[in-house]
Amino acid sequence: MTEVRLAAVDPKSSGYDTLVVGVTTTKRDSKLDIAASTGLGHSERKRILAGLTQVGAKAKPGSVTKLPGVSGIDIPQLICVVIGATEEEATPEQIRQAAGAGTIAAEDSAKVAVVMPGKAPADVAATAQGALLGAYRYEQCRGSGTKKPAKAAKTITVLTDSNRDRHVREAVRQAEIVAQEVWFARDLVNAPPSALHPIELAEAAVAQVAGLAVETLVLDEADLEEGKYGGILAVGQGSINPPRLVRLEYRPERSAVHIALVGKGITFDSGGLSLKPPTAMETMKCDMGGAAAVLAATAAIARLGLPATVTTYAACAENMPSGTAQRPGDVLTTLDGTTVEVLNTDAEGRLVLADALVSAGRDEPDVIIDVATLTGAQMVALGNRVSAVMSNSDDLRDDVVRAADMVGEQFWPMPLPPELRESLDSPIADLANIGDRMGGMLTAGLFLQEFVDPETPWAHLDIAGPSFNDSKPHDYTPKGGTGVAVRTLVQLVKDLADAASK
Repeated sequence: MTEVRLAAVDPKSSGYDTLVVGVTTTKRDSKLDIAASTGLGHSERKRILAGLTQVGAKAKPGSVTKLPGVSGIDIPQLICVVIGATEEEATPEQIRQAAGAGTIAAEDSAKVAVVMPGKAPADVAATAQGALLGAYRYEQCRGSGTKKPAKAAKTITVLTDSNRDRHVREAVRQAEIVAQEVWFARDLVNAPPSALHPIELAEAAVAQVAGLAVETLVLDEADLEEGKYGGILAVGQGSINPPRLVRLEYRPERSAVHIALVGKGITFDSGGLSLKPPTAMETMKCDMGGAAAVLAATAAIARLGLPATVTTYAACAENMPSGTAQRPGDVLTTLDGTTVEVLNTDAEGRLVLADALVSAGRDEPDVIIDVATLTGAQMVALGNRVSAVMSNSDDLRDDVVRAADMVGEQFWPMPLPPELRESLDSPIADLANIGDRMGGMLTAGLFLQEFVDPETPWAHLDIAGPSFNDSKPHDYTPKGGTGVAVRTLVQLVKDLADAASK
């Protein structure tokens, strides 16, 4: 894991391989500028701007320009990232994105220094978090034959004149904890499906919270059979790798609110007997992105010591076709006794979530949040960077969107239209697992709503597209697993705890 440090601005320091500089724009004519609040001296800022002018750098937000050293700055490489705002207007998220774009571009640097505008705790924390998120590399599968393996930086040093301010240091500490857990979620999503079956996912969850004030429980296939978790068992019955249900419980002494987190953990989704096309399977190792998010968020919440009880459920299974797999037309019985006619075995996430939601509800939480890479319809509606949130509570739905906005993740409120509910009716069972094709994201949410007490505020987060970036990196987001929803969940728990304690 890359280490984050704070230090005073010293352009003559020779201890770094790369310096990432956030470039603002002037208020009058939107030309490139470097803010005085970076801490860089007037002469250094002037020479950097001259170098950018010489290579024809443009004031395009997010653009990255590499300069092979600048006179007066004793660092071999400068990476300049355009923030896309003036010094006064730059937001923490714009700073976070610029810092991340810089460390993504710092491919061969073991020691990276980052200097961005702003000295306030929120700005410095955004710099640290963005730089750490951008520095992420998935290195576990690199072999000796790799000519130039991608390596994460060993250290990231945020240069700021407020490096000794205790409020700044605490803000950076918290930002670093959350970023480290995003790394954990990304590692889980990026792991090859041959290396991360339900058993290994459960083991990773338990290992991540070892030493924290978190109780763990893992139900194996025998426990699931005895407990009558029919949804999880049905989805996992086609695989030689048996399913698991992971339960984590963080219960601090001073708890203001009890929140249940539920995550879909399909470690590989072939579609089952309703087989996906081959190209649609290429990224299906990401179908446990919801479980990765809730597990990582729980670890972060415990490490931060937030005053909220959190019970977390990760429903883990591998959806495979075989002679033992569930068939279209089968009827299963979920944990609460609801019978479900399985019309499409590729609509499996809602089946494992049904059991997990019922189990979470039995803990009598104040709020339930589930996170899942649930539907292709989410991508059709909102694309690959905006997640959906549906809820039985307008207030909770707004809370999720507000928390996401604060941390720089994009969630959009979506409805649960009651007129679509009848499309889930089955002539032989209580429910069918699919409804109308039009509005498929919404009918999936309506299906899940059946397994939540209507008196309990509940929100469903569909992260199907944003959980995995299969195009080029952008801002602090690498190619592959993104760790989306971790930051939103942590902020949401903090917000709900703060509101409950007032």
